[in-house]
Amino acid sequence: MVSAHNQQSNIVQTERGLTIAQTRITLYDVMDYFTAGYPAKLIREKLCLTDAQVDAALSYIKAHLAEVEAEYQQVLQVAEDNRKYWEERNRNHFASLAEIPSKPEQEAIRTKLRAWKNRLQSRV
Repeated sequence: MVSAHNQQSNIVQTERGLTIAQTRITLYDVMDYFTAGYPAKLIREKLCLTDAQVDAALSYIKAHLAEVEAEYQQVLQVAEDNRKYWEERNRNHFASLAEIPSKPEQEAIRTKLRAWKNRLQSRV
């Protein structure tokens, strides 16, 4: 399941991808910050890593930039596809919910909500 990628075994391949050893932090998490221009110290703080772990991750990224960048682009594409899927699914779901007629027993609470909303809008 886990195989070492460098002599110190700081970066390992797991089912989640290239991962910092003994953490759940992937190199793709580090790449998000790295490509955004974050300095190593801030990456360390954001991901709760040690200096050695951040140095190992950044060294690995720099040494294998083409390979890591290709995998990172795949991860970004999968994330974008997932986002689009769920956005469309939620849009359809909320549209179908909006088409459901309100129940007569809920009319009293809806009247109260409309009155409250009108009161809040009149304050603005």
